[in-house]
Amino acid sequence: MEVKDFDKITERPAKEKSGWAMLAVTIAVILCGIGLFAAGAVFLDASAAFVALMVLGVLVILSGLFLTSGFKLLQPNEAYVLTLFGKYHGTIKRDGFYWVNPFCAAVNPARLTMGGKKLSLKAMTLNNDKQKVNDEEGNPIEISVVVIWRITNTAKAVFNVENYMAYLSTQCDAAIRQVARQYPYDVSSNGDETSLRGSAQEIAEVLRVELQQRTEMAGIEILEARISHLAYAPEIAAAMLQRQQASAIIAARQKIVEGAVSMVEMALNKLSEENVVELDDERKAQMVSNLLVVLCGNRDAQPVVGTGSIY
Repeated sequence: MEVKDFDKITERPAKEKSGWAMLAVTIAVILCGIGLFAAGAVFLDASAAFVALMVLGVLVILSGLFLTSGFKLLQPNEAYVLTLFGKYHGTIKRDGFYWVNPFCAAVNPARLTMGGKKLSLKAMTLNNDKQKVNDEEGNPIEISVVVIWRITNTAKAVFNVENYMAYLSTQCDAAIRQVARQYPYDVSSNGDETSLRGSAQEIAEVLRVELQQRTEMAGIEILEARISHLAYAPEIAAAMLQRQQASAIIAARQKIVEGAVSMVEMALNKLSEENVVELDDERKAQMVSNLLVVLCGNRDAQPVVGTGSIY
């Protein structure tokens, strides 16, 4: 079957009747059957015709009981997908009390998961297990996503896929693998690249669009898809942590050097403007060296007081 054949199944409303009106009819039929049976039982010895009256009463009672199988009760944001002798009969999506053809059967492929033959139209959450994938740079990472979804086309959800819950879970795994391969785990050195860790909003939208395209044929709308867990795989986690620490140290040292140079420049300008002391180029270089050592060192400086002449 070609993919375009899935679009031939369109959702349509079922032909239902008011449940309250049919409840009154059903009760009347059962009471009528009880009356016929009672009338035949009273005059059982009078004529053989009353035996037929009792049999008719039993059949009428059974017919009334059979009509009760057509009653359907729906809460808000629930639906029944009905088939009649193997063909799609229609969908009931409005909440209320209804009666349909008793030969109609409600279909829900995920009834074991959803707990019944009704389809839930509410927003639901899928939290897939962590899986190991490779990012754009080939680094193995662990990632999992949370997907908020709902059914918008009940006919497609029931008839286009075997089990829409299992289908969504499988497509979610495939989508996150596809998206993870397109982006690195972390930003590059220039910091202008989209990454899985640093661009959460952009990645969430890309993931939602990718997953929506995959689940369109199942009548499912993806409301939101976000990464719930992201980490390096255990085998490279220690090495990547060292790299992150090294990057953080380098960035911190750059800031320290920039500040130290600015302070040294300010100190030399102050000494020159206020004529505190006249320093030649050699002494300025020595002073700059000493100040940079003190300001850029990662330990507290131990001052040494000189008592002799500086020349």
